[in-house]
Amino acid sequence: MRPCFMRLFAIMRKEVLQLARDRLTLGMIVGIPIMQMILFGYAINTDVRHLRAAVADEAQTQLSRQLVADVQATQVVDVIRHVRTGAELQALLDRGAVSVGIVIPHDFEQRLQERRQRHGRPAAQLLVDGSDPVVLGAARGLTGLQLQQDTARHEPPVAPLFEVRNLYNPERRSAVFVVPGLIGVILTMTMAMFTAVAIVRERERGNLEMLINTPVSPLELMIGKVLPFVAIGLVQVTLIMLVGMWLFNVPVTGRVLDVYLAALLFIAANLTLGLLISTLAQTQFQAMQMTIFIFLPSILLSGFMFPFDGMPRIAQYIAELLPLTHFVRLIRGIMLRGAELGMMAGELYALAAFLVVTLGIAVLRFSKRLD
Repeated sequence: MRPCFMRLFAIMRKEVLQLARDRLTLGMIVGIPIMQMILFGYAINTDVRHLRAAVADEAQTQLSRQLVADVQATQVVDVIRHVRTGAELQALLDRGAVSVGIVIPHDFEQRLQERRQRHGRPAAQLLVDGSDPVVLGAARGLTGLQLQQDTARHEPPVAPLFEVRNLYNPERRSAVFVVPGLIGVILTMTMAMFTAVAIVRERERGNLEMLINTPVSPLELMIGKVLPFVAIGLVQVTLIMLVGMWLFNVPVTGRVLDVYLAALLFIAANLTLGLLISTLAQTQFQAMQMTIFIFLPSILLSGFMFPFDGMPRIAQYIAELLPLTHFVRLIRGIMLRGAELGMMAGELYALAAFLVVTLGIAVLRFSKRLD
């Protein structure tokens, strides 16, 4: 048995030394668990607070201003915009600038009196981006809010203070929320990993030797490598949309052309990310490790699974650096809210900036030398 244990020990020692030399793998072994603990422990929060909200106060009275102050005091929403009409409020919701809209009608005080009657109407209205069920659930909690004059009385009002309108997903179906974001999640994983692994594989097999004496520039080589994957990405977008519409009846409210234009920019951004990873990784295994290391925070912080507004501020800053965050806003805006690309120009600029920066760094790092 002793020779057997000696051979096992020799193999184990060899693997430990190999891991010690492979700094990237060693970093992933330590980094991935720590990253997941931090993300799930601090950044992921289903107890949503501080939703971005806008107010259309048509009454402009002391009571209407008190209502806005009481709503903000709950910390469920943060009022970031004041507009004059409900139409302006609807436009903010359509382009995703806010998640909640508060409409206070001109006859607000009269409604406050009527709501104490058995057939009284709600005094105000909540417009909620219901494409995210968690946001809708948090906003619906405001329906139990009472003004100070209500709490001073013994009997609560019969009618609720707010009428809630669930926009963009009135049936509250999970597929409507999940499928558009799933386009971005799948593209993030496949485009970055395919590109990184493909280039590293050619380097490992020695296929890049043929390009050493060619006049092809690093930029031309990289663009030529990624263009076929652009077509693959567009095919994936088409498949997900067709399956979503056929099996789950997910609507495409906006223009299909806008979906493909947004997807094209997002695909390009992820392909340049894959190129950058390929300049850092030495093996295919390292390339896959680095892709997963980026994929985990992307899926957790982008708003695909958890509301963006419910995350700590530092997590939101990190999320703004990830292309999936901006694509989720774009694709849900187009498919669910019927928004046009021009209404979400900021998200397009963010993706374009990511594309330019990552491509520039990748080209600077890329070398046609074997070493």
